[in-house]
Amino acid sequence: MATATGNLTANLSLTTDSLYNPVTGTGAGHIAYDATPLIPENQQRNDIIDYIRLRLGDQIVDVEADKEHYDMGIKQAFIRYRQRSSNAVEESYAFLDLQPETQEYILPREIMDVRQIFRRGIGSVTGTTASQFEPFASGYLNTYMLVAGRVGGLANYELFTQYQELAMTMFGGYMNFTFNKATKKLTVLRKQPWQGPNSTAVESVALWVYNVKPDNMLLNDPQVYPWIQDYAYALVMMSIGQAREKFATIAGPQGGGSLNGAALKAEGQALLDKLDAEISTYADGGTPLTWITG
Repeated sequence: MATATGNLTANLSLTTDSLYNPVTGTGAGHIAYDATPLIPENQQRNDIIDYIRLRLGDQIVDVEADKEHYDMGIKQAFIRYRQRSSNAVEESYAFLDLQPETQEYILPREIMDVRQIFRRGIGSVTGTTASQFEPFASGYLNTYMLVAGRVGGLANYELFTQYQELAMTMFGGYMNFTFNKATKKLTVLRKQPWQGPNSTAVESVALWVYNVKPDNMLLNDPQVYPWIQDYAYALVMMSIGQAREKFATIAGPQGGGSLNGAALKAEGQALLDKLDAEISTYADGGTPLTWITG
């Protein structure tokens, strides 16, 4: 179950598992991925086995669902929703302290994707102190922004932003990186300079990320809650249908009666298809697709 965690440092940066070695001043880390943040394979296999046997009506001997089947339905409803809906994640920003000679960081499991890394300056220097003073930006601020009513204008602002973009392209203002969604490993394709064994210099950067919404947030969303409820209902309905088809008939007066297993399975499948279609039409509050250029 996804929950919100307080994984922040004293300066509100993300707490990460850094692969930096302070003794040697290196931080290349593992060549292969670090498997420690992954869910154990045996646990994943057992979850799949439980899902299959409960979907097939296992443990049902009285043609009614048990607590395990209800839990399975709710759990699978969350899994399906997070897989299909853009409303299961939210856009946010987080700060990360880059360590000297370190390229790899293990981010919190709540982060699903990293879209971009923003630096404080144009990239020609590192650090968060006054050494990052950029004279052109300061001159523009004094001349054109603070006295905008007398000098300057939109043309000057456009030229200034083009200058910043070109300078960042030339001097490392844009940081190339890779992010592994399974291991949560962020690999920055640039090492921060190491200034000695006792150096604690870091550069604080902003991460543009997408993180999962906690389960309780989804359950309190008036557009999501009915979808989760109906999807869990449909899955449990199909499990009961499997069990009732297994028993087929029940003994009783005048020859007994037949069970409605096939009808329950058909009704459950129809409801599942309807709910999947609602995701495609953004009835749950998801973000519709927009125009893509390029």
